[in-house]
Amino acid sequence: MMDSVTAPTAAPTPRLKLILMGTGPFAVPAFEALVEAGHEVLLVVTRPAAAVKSRRGPPPAPVREFAAARGLPLESPPSVNTPETIARLQALDPDLLVVCDFGQILSDAALSVARLGGINLHGSLLPAFRGAAPVQRALLAGEPVTGVSIIHMTPKLDGGPILAAMETPIRLDETAGELEHRLARLGVEPTLASVRTLAAWDGHSPIGSPQDPARVSRAPRLHKEEGKIDWRRTAEQVDWHVRGMSPWPGAFTEVAIEFDKPPLRIAVRQITIIERESLFPSHEYPTTLPGMLIDAAQFTVATGRGAIRIDRLQAAGRGEVTGAEFLRGYRLQVGTRLGGEPETKSNHGTT
Repeated sequence: MMDSVTAPTAAPTPRLKLILMGTGPFAVPAFEALVEAGHEVLLVVTRPAAAVKSRRGPPPAPVREFAAARGLPLESPPSVNTPETIARLQALDPDLLVVCDFGQILSDAALSVARLGGINLHGSLLPAFRGAAPVQRALLAGEPVTGVSIIHMTPKLDGGPILAAMETPIRLDETAGELEHRLARLGVEPTLASVRTLAAWDGHSPIGSPQDPARVSRAPRLHKEEGKIDWRRTAEQVDWHVRGMSPWPGAFTEVAIEFDKPPLRIAVRQITIIERESLFPSHEYPTTLPGMLIDAAQFTVATGRGAIRIDRLQAAGRGEVTGAEFLRGYRLQVGTRLGGEPETKSNHGTT
């Protein structure tokens, strides 16, 4: 179910002078819609281009590419909060700042350069999941529903009053990348609705709905090491983890192929839950442990409760393959433990 967006629609929206601030792909659909709606874009502000660290070339810069395709002026100051940048933005005399997927927190002084302040499109139902990784953290938490929110900005991170919101169920097979792409499109109408609201605002009276402090949760930026699968968790939680870590930083585990060599790192791309509840007592071993391979034909792995099948994976330095193809190449035995522990007899529960 989706919430409808509430906003004035009786009169046409006045044409506003906008400064758009964004960096990543989440911002592009809303920015495109604002251009199509006829608003004047005075400037697009994006973060400075990242240093090139590989032969594959520079990383994608979706907002930079959007500005170039539209022929819009673009600037990339190291910080929008310096006196020099604030003076530059103020000289443009914007009506409104529109911020999304930008990566910098705007100060009071930066927000004050526009007569209507700024709005921010955020990928969660605020006040839940404030921070840099709301889409991923919602999946990792097993949330059944998420959405987008538009706030009237304050210097407090994601803390301003809510102007519009729209919700959507999280699909059972959806990855963070797929969900983020869908939420970016979902955010278009709430963004346009919020601009209509502000176009009719007197600039002084209260606006939007205050966020409930009791419902605040955090969504800090992901780190690479968070991708490691904890096989002690339930099958459902492992599924949340694999989908929430896709495409970055990626879920991974390790397996000791040879006793005297370092474990092989495996990027786990796709899994299927086989059993949610059973603890899988084994006939061959007294105890089936989390991370233990329990079906060497289907690459089925026991978790803390339940089991999953690894459908697609990529070993370090190799191409992506199915779980069955990997097992045909490495011939792991039932009882092998994933997670990097070397194989010994004690791992199999024998003496």
